[in-house]
Amino acid sequence: MKLYFNPKSRAVNSKWLLDEIGADYDLVHVDMENGEHKSEEFRQINPAGKLPALVDGDDRVFESVAISLYLVEKFPDAELGPQPGDPGRGRFLSLMVYATSQFEPAMGDKLMEVDEGSASRGWTDFDTCLDVVEQEIGDGPWLFGDWFTAADLMIGATLFWKRMFDGPTDRQALEDYTDRLLARPSAPSMGG
Repeated sequence: MKLYFNPKSRAVNSKWLLDEIGADYDLVHVDMENGEHKSEEFRQINPAGKLPALVDGDDRVFESVAISLYLVEKFPDAELGPQPGDPGRGRFLSLMVYATSQFEPAMGDKLMEVDEGSASRGWTDFDTCLDVVEQEIGDGPWLFGDWFTAADLMIGATLFWKRMFDGPTDRQALEDYTDRLLARPSAPSMGG
């Protein structure tokens, strides 16, 4: 497997998951400053010219959630999420997609001071997202109780970026959760 990577991209999440799995993979650095991710060669891997991208034999996978779901199913023994047909699979899929379809864009709006009340947006406001994540963690320590999953990684990555670019949230439970994530041996060294 090859992970196309730049440390200033969402590919950090995919690397973290590969490291949690203990997978054998090659890291292919993509020079984004020189536009390597927009080259015709790279667009054969990800036509959008974005990171992350994963090549596994004849399979090419792009988008963080797609890569995460692909890896969770490819490496079931790593037990990083419910497999198809397992109890909790629907909640797992919902949280995986929520991370990038709601939580991440809402955080972007918050950081860029965009009016979060616009009815035309396809996602909710950041405070509502924090409410949802806090509720889903519950008594924790992870989203699925004592079971760390790829959903923690996806939700946690947004909390890392928030902390890195805007400081901590005003919610102790979420800050404690972020600290637990950052303490994992495979976690990226960011946001701390």
